[in-house]
Amino acid sequence: MAEKQAIFTLMGGRVRMYRGRYNPTSDAVWLAAMTPQTGKTVLDVGIGTGGAGLCAAAHWPHVQLTGLDTSPEMLAECAKNADLNRTHVELINADITTWRTPRTFDIVITNPPYFRGTPARHNAHHNADLATWTRRCIARTRPRGHFCTIVAADRAPEVIAEMSSHCGDIQILPLFGSHQYAERVLIRGRVGTRGGAIMWAGLSMNNDAVLRDGLTIDQILTRLGWA
Repeated sequence: MAEKQAIFTLMGGRVRMYRGRYNPTSDAVWLAAMTPQTGKTVLDVGIGTGGAGLCAAAHWPHVQLTGLDTSPEMLAECAKNADLNRTHVELINADITTWRTPRTFDIVITNPPYFRGTPARHNAHHNADLATWTRRCIARTRPRGHFCTIVAADRAPEVIAEMSSHCGDIQILPLFGSHQYAERVLIRGRVGTRGGAIMWAGLSMNNDAVLRDGLTIDQILTRLGWA
């Protein structure tokens, strides 16, 4: 008899995932934590096996979650993970850079393919034109809706430059690992608004309040007295 597929958890057990083709990292949890408590519809661009989208749904169970990905295999695994978490997800097999649709969403989140180099076996996180990716994601965000992303720190300028043409109220949160410089950057903006940008002091990538306890970024900023 075949062994049952191993299961691992995110957000202190609030989200359960089958171990498979691509296993989400802490990037997914951080991105979901940046998702605001506004709106009813969330599009996860490059949803993969569902890490960020399912964590966002755990934060905000009322949302209608849609996931977009170019890989049918990833989407099949995402569907299984959604069932495991008893979460309904509309899954679409398409490329955000070529997807033609009139649909827009209250919130669009994405953990884009930001690494440069030879793609890994699962083909995730490599060699995207981040300006185009960001622009197409923003196009799928309704006016005054939120666009949220997480990228490697060295790619953040490409994303921020594109967002500054379409978004206001941009919030930038560096995440620090073992080095004395940011390794990841969380970015959130509102489409069509004109508010200025804020860069927060930054947090450790190993922050238990987010990764284990499942707090959102807004809750963390309030707890720290920053917001």
